[in-house]
Amino acid sequence: MLSGSPIFVRKVPLCSRISRIQGNHENLDIRRFSNSQPRTSTFNFNSFLRNMELQYLLDGLAEGLQNMTWLEAFAVFLGIASVFYSMRENIWVYPTGIISTLIYVWICLQYKLYADMGINAYYFSMSIYGWYVWTHPKEGKAELPVTWLKASGWAVSIGIFVASYIILSYVLVNFTDSDVPYWDSFTTASAFVGMWLMAKKKVENWIFWILTDVVAVPLYFYKGLVLTSFQYLFFTILAIMGLIAWIKSARKNKHEVVLV
Repeated sequence: MLSGSPIFVRKVPLCSRISRIQGNHENLDIRRFSNSQPRTSTFNFNSFLRNMELQYLLDGLAEGLQNMTWLEAFAVFLGIASVFYSMRENIWVYPTGIISTLIYVWICLQYKLYADMGINAYYFSMSIYGWYVWTHPKEGKAELPVTWLKASGWAVSIGIFVASYIILSYVLVNFTDSDVPYWDSFTTASAFVGMWLMAKKKVENWIFWILTDVVAVPLYFYKGLVLTSFQYLFFTILAIMGLIAWIKSARKNKHEVVLV
């Protein structure tokens, strides 16, 4: 289930994943698509560091770019645009994200990546929900303000994360040939929560996206998805910027409420 979006493309392995399926690069690990491989998790940080060679990085980047289709490139562009719109609390985060996820649903269907297709279907449905919530603020408010989670909200968020992680881990360990089931489950579960909190315009959504991206960088690099690994590094920077921007917005909203 190595799969999304700064908001909408974070859990999709993009062009590098497709190049791995095509098998054009000798360094790409295709064990995920082979039933003959063991299901044990073999990811470790030492292996990640050993592969940090400049030529390997350059080859991976070049391979990913060469195999990128125009449709996928368009989806990537829209996905990145959705992050910037989200940082600025602009409603265009949803139209751009919806189109991006629909493209990825189609791409995943063509390459028989059904788990990833399901994840993008979730993003699509949550973006519809978020679009509605953002455009229907409470009575007396011009727009839905950025706010912090209350203690109950944290409890629900952590509950969703833990439940998602347990279910996904069980499925990946017992019904797939994934060799990184626990790390994969972690990034997917945190992305689930991040998307849900973003729809509610909660500051903490960025925390879960940062968790997703930080773990995804070495994970995708280990899997041979160099271009995607760099993409998640870029997403991490954007998520940190988004967190800072939303903290400022939440403080401003809180100050305005006090003044009123």
